[in-house]
Amino acid sequence: MKFIAMSLALLLVSCASQPDYRAATHGGGFGYTETQLSDSQFRVHFKARGSDRAKAMDYAMLRAAEVTLQQGYEWFAVVDRETLVDKQKQPSNPQFGFSQRYARVTECGVISCRTAYYPTNQFQTGIFVGGEERSEIESVLNIQLGRGDHPESGNIFDASQVKTNLAPKANNS
Repeated sequence: MKFIAMSLALLLVSCASQPDYRAATHGGGFGYTETQLSDSQFRVHFKARGSDRAKAMDYAMLRAAEVTLQQGYEWFAVVDRETLVDKQKQPSNPQFGFSQRYARVTECGVISCRTAYYPTNQFQTGIFVGGEERSEIESVLNIQLGRGDHPESGNIFDASQVKTNLAPKANNS
């Protein structure tokens, strides 16, 4: 029983420790993808769980900067941007389970205290009404890559600066 509990805990930790900023897998998973539209035009997608628009846009911009630098360009212009939020209500099913927890007992005397842990078994069952809401957010950028002088526009970004400014956010999540 302890082996199963530890295996489940390890599985949950490994899923939770997966970084938000990563390449998407399986054609539609969470993370970033890009599609080359022409020699100097790309469409960048970033899809994540939740509904944090700023974070999704930051990660799409970071990927746009990386693509720009990988292609040998210096700056990119955001030609078009779109943010999609998908919220779904997931129905809850009746649930039941058995768990083992530990009760902590601390006994104190005149000079010191002693703490002991005792196992307790618990059986749970229930029917949950209303379900759970799950959200997904996707930011999509169409970008034009460039070198040298760039047109004067509010949608032009220096790829190196964007990468420098946004990369720490991606690494700390």
